[in-house]
Amino acid sequence: MEPESLYNLLQLPKEASLPVLEELPQGEKKKYILPTSRKDPRFEELQKVLMEWINAKLHAEHIVVRSLEEDVFDGLILHHLFQKLAGIRLEVEDIALTAVSQRRKLEVVLEAANRSLPAEEPQVKWSVDAIFSKDLLATLHLLVALAERFQPDLALPSNVQVEVITMESTKNGLKSEKSMEQLTACRCLSDLSAEDVFDELFELAPEKVSAVKEAIVTFVNQKLDRLGLSVQNLDTQFADGVILLLLIGQLGGFFLHLKEFYLTPSSPAEMVSSQSLSSMVCL
Repeated sequence: MEPESLYNLLQLPKEASLPVLEELPQGEKKKYILPTSRKDPRFEELQKVLMEWINAKLHAEHIVVRSLEEDVFDGLILHHLFQKLAGIRLEVEDIALTAVSQRRKLEVVLEAANRSLPAEEPQVKWSVDAIFSKDLLATLHLLVALAERFQPDLALPSNVQVEVITMESTKNGLKSEKSMEQLTACRCLSDLSAEDVFDELFELAPEKVSAVKEAIVTFVNQKLDRLGLSVQNLDTQFADGVILLLLIGQLGGFFLHLKEFYLTPSSPAEMVSSQSLSSMVCL
């Protein structure tokens, strides 16, 4: 594939010059994120979350990151961030002004970071060359790995994927191949708390909410059938606490004395009484 046609395919900005055969040694590969993935809201959210996380960690040092692509490559940010996360001090100069010293600093920081991360990841997803060349894909892989290692509770967007094109220099010219690359894991429902499961449902699959509500209604009606009751609307029929109390009694195998609550509340005060009792029973 000719460089010009590949440039048109990628639609890279003018300042991001596309490597030609002479700049890409034979056998070497380089990945680019396709423009459609760069504009994906979840991809943009991932960058935003990571920048806010870094800025919060380095706030006391008056360091501000505005672009992961432009601000991380020289090792300064990674130096301060890793020291903060790992609680250690690296023997490397604080300020590196030349490209040679910046790269040397980055090597020291990445070597230390890689030792703290799972052994199989660093060699595959990032390198000194990739980070120093402002490779956003490699930078994101590294930052996500650091976040997952040192702050696993950081709310990274789930299941962020990007479409990439891999260019390889061969003896016959530039060869390209498209593929999908995973940046963050898909949180399995079994790994989430009950609250997180519903958060994930509303966030990722709102079209399935109705089906879940129907399943809950069916379950509730099966349990209340012996009482001659039925539920058609979860949003309204659970509001006064009565149905919830009766359901708890059926599930728990006990009876709540009718004098303890209002079976048919006729005022807000009576509704509050039923709701309060249901809260006490749940506890």
